[in-house]
Amino acid sequence: MRIHPLTRGLAAVLMFALPALPAMAARFELQGGVSYMGDPSNGYSAPVVFGEVIFDPSQIGSSNFTWSPDITGGWIDGRNVSKYNNDPYTTRDNVWLLAGGVRLHYGPANAWYQPLFLSFQPAVHTGRTQSLSSVYEFVTTVGYQGNHWSVGIRHISNGSLHEPNRGETMAVAGIAF
Repeated sequence: MRIHPLTRGLAAVLMFALPALPAMAARFELQGGVSYMGDPSNGYSAPVVFGEVIFDPSQIGSSNFTWSPDITGGWIDGRNVSKYNNDPYTTRDNVWLLAGGVRLHYGPANAWYQPLFLSFQPAVHTGRTQSLSSVYEFVTTVGYQGNHWSVGIRHISNGSLHEPNRGETMAVAGIAF
């Protein structure tokens, strides 16, 4: 598998930025996984890579909910699906994405379920595909955050604001620093 030069560049920037991140954020995650265009049963998969910065949590009032600002940058590889080659939106574009929003947790710090999270982020991206056809998208992630790792299911879609809107559904796993 050939790695795109921009992917190598992003990895190099992240490696040099890691020493400064503890001063900026509570957590930095480097994630990878596989994404499916639309329905995962169609088999149109592509590799994905994300970097995510999660800032210190804040309690919401006197509730058991906490929220953390959450910034995500990532890359979704293009696909060559011949049946879309003559459409205005193909599947070949590589997509670079930048999103920012919140990560929500529920429960006291020592509860077994407290590491479960829900993240919601509006996003902008490059490329136009059958999956991501508008300038703006919404990123929703449900996952589990261990001390030095995370797993999640992520969906990126424009909420039917523009067609086509097949969306990207992915499984991601990451290491945290």
